[in-house]
Amino acid sequence: MIKEQLEKLIADRQAKIGVIGLGYVGLPLIVEFALKGFSTIGFEADEKKVEQLTAGTSYIVDVPDANVAKCVGEGKLIATTDFSRLGECDAIIICVPTPLRKTKDPDMSFILSAGEKIQDSLRGGQLIILESTTYPGTTDEVLEPMFEEKGFNVDEDFLLAFSPERVDPGNPQFQTHNIPKVVGGVSDDSTDVAAMLYGQIVNEVHPVSSARVAEAAKLWENTFRAINIGMANEMAKLCNALGIDTWEVVRAAATKPFGFMPFFPGPGIGGHCIPLDPHYLSWKARQHGFDSKFISLAEQVNSTMPNYVFDLVSAALNQQKKAVNGSKVLILGVAYKKDIDDMRESPALSIIDLLRADGADVVYHDPFVEEVTFDHAYTIGHGEPLYNQELTDELISGADCVVICTEHSTVDYNRLCELAGVVVDTRNALSPEIRKGCHARIVRL
Repeated sequence: MIKEQLEKLIADRQAKIGVIGLGYVGLPLIVEFALKGFSTIGFEADEKKVEQLTAGTSYIVDVPDANVAKCVGEGKLIATTDFSRLGECDAIIICVPTPLRKTKDPDMSFILSAGEKIQDSLRGGQLIILESTTYPGTTDEVLEPMFEEKGFNVDEDFLLAFSPERVDPGNPQFQTHNIPKVVGGVSDDSTDVAAMLYGQIVNEVHPVSSARVAEAAKLWENTFRAINIGMANEMAKLCNALGIDTWEVVRAAATKPFGFMPFFPGPGIGGHCIPLDPHYLSWKARQHGFDSKFISLAEQVNSTMPNYVFDLVSAALNQQKKAVNGSKVLILGVAYKKDIDDMRESPALSIIDLLRADGADVVYHDPFVEEVTFDHAYTIGHGEPLYNQELTDELISGADCVVICTEHSTVDYNRLCELAGVVVDTRNALSPEIRKGCHARIVRL
């Protein structure tokens, strides 16, 4: 009966949607539901975010202020820190972080906290969906027992499913509505209703047989990327040793119309997904006595890329008869990818830290990031915060070495190469046209 009740509410746009966590995943999701006419409540622990949304403004580049203002103005989006209102929602979607501990084991504290808050307000007739990336088995091994403790049963009292987020920040081509949604429930009814709900806001829904399949699919996606990026990074090192242009090799290989998918090297991997998700899979594998060698090897290669970039900078300075110690190094881009402000796991932080630990005077320019702070993970250097510098002629020409860590489209790379003495390009930001006739010494990954 709960299935039919929820399906009718969804079909009539009468279902109230709650989203826990209004970050890079939760905010685009809740705005999409609100734009489609659903009443929504966003639950967020950060009071500043709640205040900003209530004022009708966004703090995420991919979500326009106009959309937030429209949803709030029409009463379709309410942001709150009051988690007791979870009982008002017919569907609750969990979009909280899933970081790793220092030991590289999953940190489930945010999921557990969200589950406890739902548990406190749980009532009959609710659908709960987990979107946070996690190991296979989390939905039915962790969340389901929490709700059953209150005497509720799946299908009779509540429905429970997993649907992995697939957000790609800064990608205007693929956003919430046109990214296919994988959905797997702990029961058939859970799958059916969750799929119906997402079908209201996305073009394509792909139901699978269980929550575990959906959980594993997400990890497979990002582990695939991590392993192939690791191979690209290793090939870059090899091509460098052989005196071959890495990027030309990739472009040539990519002309094959079958059996090849291009992946590109870089200064390391960043973001919340690629550096972390494979560890969730390998952790679960170890529990079952399975050694995931590919994952371990890729992590080893990718995690040492900042060190490789440091070596490139050091060698480039040595060519100028300069040491890292005492040299002024300008970092271009500290976000983990171009044209966004997301610094999570950005390899630029590790590169800055390595340079400062060796005595370099490091400054940075990133129009999307006003301040860089260093927590305990980045403290082999002195760890003081850095602030965005205007990219003046003096800043460029005064640097002993410029390192392109993130290829923001706002930078005039022609001007950069006219003014800089040495440029280490880790992103292939400098086209052949720019490099041709450039007086700066160019070192490419």
